[in-house]
Amino acid sequence: MTAGRAGRRTGRMRRISRRLAYYLPAIAVFLGGILLWELLVRAFRIERFLLPAPSAIAGAFADDADELLRAGVTTLIEAAGGFAIGLVAGLIVAFLTARYAFARGALMPFAIAANAIPIVAFAPIANSWFGIISPLSKMMIVAMLVFFPVMINVVRGLTSAEPASLELMRSYASSDWTVVRKVRIPAALPYFFTALKVSATLSLIGAIVGEYFGGASEALGRIIVENAAFLRFSTAWAAIIIAAALGIAFYLIIIALERVVMPWHASVREREV
Repeated sequence: MTAGRAGRRTGRMRRISRRLAYYLPAIAVFLGGILLWELLVRAFRIERFLLPAPSAIAGAFADDADELLRAGVTTLIEAAGGFAIGLVAGLIVAFLTARYAFARGALMPFAIAANAIPIVAFAPIANSWFGIISPLSKMMIVAMLVFFPVMINVVRGLTSAEPASLELMRSYASSDWTVVRKVRIPAALPYFFTALKVSATLSLIGAIVGEYFGGASEALGRIIVENAAFLRFSTAWAAIIIAAALGIAFYLIIIALERVVMPWHASVREREV
C-alpha cells in the first residue's frame, strides 16, 4: 500500500515537472518581453502617447481597476452571449447541411455570404437594428463571426466519418440517429473544438469592435476609444490587456472542456504526455 502510494506520488511529481518544463520557456519569454519593453521605453524616452511603459500601464490599472473590471464584465457578457447564439445557429445549420442535400445547396451560399460581410461594415447596422446601448447588438455582431467557423467545421467533421464505420452501422440496421450519435458526432468533435478555439478569440474581437461604434460607457471598446481620444494611452492599454486576458481565459476553458469531452483523441493525449 505504502509503495503504491509512493509510486503515485512520484508519478504525479514527474507530471508536474514535465508541465513546468513545458510552460517555463513561454513564461520566461513573456517576462523577458515585459522587462525589455520597460527598458526600451525608458532608454529611448518614448512618449506615453506613442507607447506607455508596462509600469505606467500597471499604474493606470491600479487607479481605474473598478471601472476596468466592470467594463471587462460587460464585454465578456456580450462576447459570451454572442458566442452562444452563433454556436447554436452554426450547429443547427451544420446538421441540416450535412444531413440533407437540398439544405446544403440552400444554406451554404447564405453562410458564405454571412462570412464575407466585413464586421466593420455590419457593426453600425447591428447597432441601428438592435439599439446602440443594447447588449444584443454586440451579441449579434459576435454571433456572425462565430457562426461560420462553427458551421463549416462541424459540416466537415460530420461528413468525414470513416466509410467502413458507416457500412458497419448499416449492416447492423442502425437508425440514422444511432449512426449520427455513434459515428458522425465522435468524428466531428475534433473539428468542433477547433471551431470553438477560433471562435473564442473572435467573440472578444467582435464585441469590442461593436463597442467602438457606440454602446454602454463601461465597456472595454468604449474605454479604449475614449481614452485614446484624450491621449490617456496607459488606460487604453490596460483595457486592451484585460481584453487579451479574457480571450486567453475563454480559450483555456475550451481546452479544459476538450480534455473532458474527448480524452481519447490524439491531440489531447499528446498534451497529457
